[in-house]
Amino acid sequence: MLPELSFLYGKPQSTGLLRQQKSDFKVFEQLPFLPCGEGEHLFIHIRKTGANTVFVARELAKYFKVKEQLVSYAGLKDRFAVTEQWFGVHVPGKQEYDLSDLTIEGVEVLSYKRHNKKLRTGALTGNRFELILRNVTELNALHERWRNIVEQGVPNYFGEQRFGIDGGNIDKALALFSGTKVKDKKKRGMYLSAARSIIFNEIINERIKKNIFSKVQVGDVLMLAGTQSVFHIDEVDETIKQRLIDKDVDITATMWGAGELMTSAEPQLFEQQVADNHNEFSQGLPRFGLKQERRRIRLVIENADIEVLPSDNSGDNLGDNSGDNTVNDSLPAVKINFTLAAGSYATTVLRELINYQDCTQRVAPQINANTE
Repeated sequence: MLPELSFLYGKPQSTGLLRQQKSDFKVFEQLPFLPCGEGEHLFIHIRKTGANTVFVARELAKYFKVKEQLVSYAGLKDRFAVTEQWFGVHVPGKQEYDLSDLTIEGVEVLSYKRHNKKLRTGALTGNRFELILRNVTELNALHERWRNIVEQGVPNYFGEQRFGIDGGNIDKALALFSGTKVKDKKKRGMYLSAARSIIFNEIINERIKKNIFSKVQVGDVLMLAGTQSVFHIDEVDETIKQRLIDKDVDITATMWGAGELMTSAEPQLFEQQVADNHNEFSQGLPRFGLKQERRRIRLVIENADIEVLPSDNSGDNLGDNSGDNTVNDSLPAVKINFTLAAGSYATTVLRELINYQDCTQRVAPQINANTE
C-alpha cells in the first residue's frame, strides 16, 4: 500500500467525476523547438484518443518497417484522454513520406516534418491541460482552493501513476534490490524511479506535517525558477523569503542516490532520517548507479483558468454509467486549464483541488503518466 500523503490546504471539501468522457482530459505537449525540415529523423505530430503511447510507437515501427528502438517520444501520455504529442522515427535518407494511408486506431496525424536530431525522452518544456470535472459539489470551496493553488502552488508529489497498479512498481523495486534480474532497461528504470519517488514524496509529506513546507531553513537547497540550477542556503534573510513568495526560487528535496546530501544542518538531518526510514530503498538505489539529485517540492501552475460549464450528459462515457459514475444534470461541470512543467502530474494538482473519482478506474486501473 502506498503511504497516505498530507494535503497542503487540508482535505478538499468538493467532490466530482474525472474522465467521465475521454474528451474530459486533454493534454497538449509543448516542445522547446519545432522540426527544421531536414535530417534523418521524421517528426510526427499526432492527436490520439484512447490510445496508449507505447502502442502508437509500436504501430509506427510497423508502418515504417523499422525496429521499435528507432521510434522515440518525449514522454508518455494518458491513455484515457485526448492528447497531442510528437513521435520521432529514424529514417535516414531523403525519402518523402505521404502519411495519408497511416491508419492507427484512435490516432490522427496533425503534421510531420524531418529534423536533424532525435526526439529524446524528456525533451519537452511541459504540457498544457484542459480538464472537465463533472458532478461538482461545494462550488464555492472549489473556487477558493483554486485561488490558493494558482497563487501558492501545490506539493510536487509524484502521482500514483509513478508507482504502477496497486504500487506494483515498488514491489518490483524491492525484488530488484534483493537480486532479481530485470533485463529490460525501461522497466528497470521505472522500478528504480518508483523507489526514489517514495523517499521524495515522504520528505514533502513530513515537511507539511511539521509546518515547514514553505519555510526556508539554513542548510536548505533552493532551485531557481525555470531551471535546474541549485544553491545552498547559509543564511535566511528577507530577500530569500520574498524570492520564495515571488516564485523566483523553490525549496528542494533529494532524489536519492549515491553521494553526499547537498543540504546541511537541520535539513540534512531531516532528509537523512526520512531516507533511513526507507532503508531498503536508500541502500538499494546507489547500487544501480543513481546519484544524489534535487527536485523542487512546490509545483507551480501557469496559464491557469477555471470556468463553470452547462451540464452535458453526451459524449464517449468511460464509466459503466451506474451509481456514482452517472452525470447528474443538477450539478455543475467545471473546466480547468493550466500548464505544468515537464515531469509534473496533473493528478497532483487535482488531488489538492477536489476529492475526485476517476471513472476510468472501473475500466482499467493503470493510467499512463508523463515522464520526466
